[in-house]
Order: sequence, then C-alpha cells, then structure tokens
Amino acid sequence: MNARKLLRTGAVLAVIFVGVVSGVVCSSASEFDLSDGGTVYLPVYSHIYVGIKGLAFDLAISLIIRNTDPTRPITVSSVSYHDSAGKLVKQFLEKPVDIPPLASKEFFVSESDTTGGFGAAFIVKWKSLTKVNAPVVEGVMVGTKAGQGISFTTRGQVIEDRGQ
Repeated sequence: MNARKLLRTGAVLAVIFVGVVSGVVCSSASEFDLSDGGTVYLPVYSHIYVGIKGLAFDLAISLIIRNTDPTRPITVSSVSYHDSAGKLVKQFLEKPVDIPPLASKEFFVSESDTTGGFGAAFIVKWKSLTKVNAPVVEGVMVGTKAGQGISFTTRGQVIEDRGQ
C-alpha cells in the first residue's frame, strides 16, 4: 500500500472508531441516575476582583433550583448561605418547600449584600418520596457599575446522595 492509500484507510478507520465511541457515550448518557434526595454544594461570589488595581466588583446572586423530573415533585428542606470561611450567614427556609415537576424555585442575595465574600456558597438539601431525576442547582451572578456589566453562572456539585 502506498502512503496516500494508507492515510485514507486510517482516516476511515478513525471515523468508524469515533462513531462507535460516540454511540457508546450516547447510549450510556441515556441511562439516568435516579435519587430520592441529597445535598448540593453551590459555589457563588458576592464580589470578584477586577481591573489593574483589583477593585471589588459587587454581584447580585440568584440561586435557582430546577426540578428536572417531568412527573414527580421534589421537596427542598434546607437552603443555607455560607461565607468564605464556611460560617452560616443566612438560612433561607423556615419550612420545606415543594417544587412541582419541571418547575423552579429562586433565592436571591442582593448586590449590596457582601457578607458572603469572594468564596461564598449555598448548601441545598432536597428529598423526594420516590426516586426522581436529580435537580439542577445553579447560581447566576450579575453586577453593574459605571455602565459596565458582568454576569456568569456556576453549577452545583453533589456532596451527599441519599440513594441511587
């Protein structure tokens, strides 16, 4: 075989290999991990440092909990806000709150509230009577100052799962 024909054969084999691997990835992604509850850690920022001088740029924080299950509700039992040192700043719920299927619940920390600091975090505890799709827990940070705006998102990390 000449080099050109060998390269073409190698390219075809590479495409076939990628197709097979993609099929494996797609098929395993369609299998859902169900849970009946857990704890999610969400990193957020009440400010970030910007510019040459590293000045603090205050941010408003929205915590959004999305029930991704199309047929069953979830119950959020606790939403706590912690500062950079891990100290509890605020407890958001006095009693558990239900989130219907495919619905969302939001919690807000204003731009002027800098008690969380640069390394603030939310801890969200949730549960369900049956195994469901785990919720998506996201943070949206937005700040505006002198005609400039900054916005970005973070996603929660499961730190405890009641069962899969």
